[in-house]
Amino acid sequence: MTDTSLCVFCGARDLVSAEYLDSATRFGGLLAKAGITLVYGGGNSGLMGAVSSATMAAGGEVTGVFPEHLGVHEVAHKGLTRIHFVASMHERKKMMFDLSDIFVVLPGGFGTMDEIMEILTWRQIGLHTKPTFFLNQNGYWNPLLDMMDKAIAEGFARPSNRDFYEVCDTLESLMEAVFRHTEKKDSEK
Repeated sequence: MTDTSLCVFCGARDLVSAEYLDSATRFGGLLAKAGITLVYGGGNSGLMGAVSSATMAAGGEVTGVFPEHLGVHEVAHKGLTRIHFVASMHERKKMMFDLSDIFVVLPGGFGTMDEIMEILTWRQIGLHTKPTFFLNQNGYWNPLLDMMDKAIAEGFARPSNRDFYEVCDTLESLMEAVFRHTEKKDSEK
C-alpha cells in the first residue's frame, strides 16, 4: 500500500472507442489494487466515469473535483470516496494539482489538453516537479507530442522541457512507470 494520489486527465464523452473505455476501466482496477488514490474531475461519463467507477468497484479511494457550472453538460459521479464542488475550472485544476503526487493523461479532448498543458506549463516555470505520464494508446497523443517536439526544435521551448513527461504506449508500461515513482516516493520517507 502507498499513500500516493494520482490525478488522471481524460475524456468525459461516452461516444468513443470501447478500447479506450476498457483501458480506463482496467487502469482504475490497477490503481485500486496498488492502493493509489485516484483524483479526477468528478464526472460520471466517458473515460472519467470508467476509471473512477472501476477504482471504486475494486475497493479503491477516489476523490472527484467537479465545477458546479459543469452540471449542465456532465453529471457528477455519485458514490465517490470524496467529492469537492468548486466554482470554476481554474479552481478544479488547482485543487486536483494540490491533491496529487503524479499526473496521468489518458485519451481525451479539449479539456484534457487544457489540463495537461497547464500542468506542463507550471512545471516549466518551476511550480512543481511532479511526474507526468501520457498513455499514448494507439498513438492517440502523437499529434500533440509532435507539436511539443516542434516547439522545442523551433526554439520556443527548451530541450530539457521534454524531461517533464514520459510517454507510455501501453497500460502495462504506464503502470511500471507509476510504480517506479511511487516506490521512489515511499523510499524517500
